This record gives sequence, C-alpha cells and structure tokens, in this order.
Amino acid sequence: MYEPRHKPPLPRAKFLRRLAWHLFAGLGVIGSSLALGMAGYAFFESLPWIDAFLNAAMLLGGMGPVDMPRTDAGKLFAGFYALYAGLVLIVVAAILISPVIHRLLHRFHWEKASRDDGE
Repeated sequence: MYEPRHKPPLPRAKFLRRLAWHLFAGLGVIGSSLALGMAGYAFFESLPWIDAFLNAAMLLGGMGPVDMPRTDAGKLFAGFYALYAGLVLIVVAAILISPVIHRLLHRFHWEKASRDDGE
C-alpha cells in the first residue's frame, strides 16, 4: 500500500491525498459503526431513531449511554456495542495516524539509505 523503503517519500500533494483517503476511511468506519449502534438500539430497545443516535454516538464518543437498557437483549447489545466502540476508537486512531507515522519513519530510513549510497 505504501512506498517501499528504497523509494523516496511521496511528494507533499500525494501525501495529503493519502491523508484524505485515510480520513474518509476513518469516517466510513465511524459512520457504519454509528448506523450499527442506531439499528441495535432501535431494534433491541425500541428507541426512536433520534434517541438511538444519541446513545450510539455517546458510546462511540466514550461517554456512555444516555438511556439505560431495559431488556436483557438490550443490555447484552449495549455491553457488546460498548466493547466494540472502544475498539473502533483504537482502529480509527490507527487509520488516521498510520500515514503520518509511515512518512516519518520513511524519511528517517530514506535519509540513512541515501547517505549510505553516497559513501
């Protein structure tokens, strides 16, 4: 997916395009996770869509649910969705930061490789 170590780092414009794609991927993960949470709260707890949105968004944001689940199925869903939301935070952070980390590490290796070639 990324350029190998022996190739120079991407030009700034292409790197910014790569960052934009990663941002869209992260937003896609968040959007689909929000839709999953809304559907689950609407199905298991019979919440209106706006309340289901609020609960799912609060869990994805790390705040916790607003409406406490009343049914056993809703409690199970809320528990598993809370665990899932914690993982989504880590995954989206990795998606967003990986191009930056790769570029930083690539620059260090590229500078070293170009110095070694010149000797």
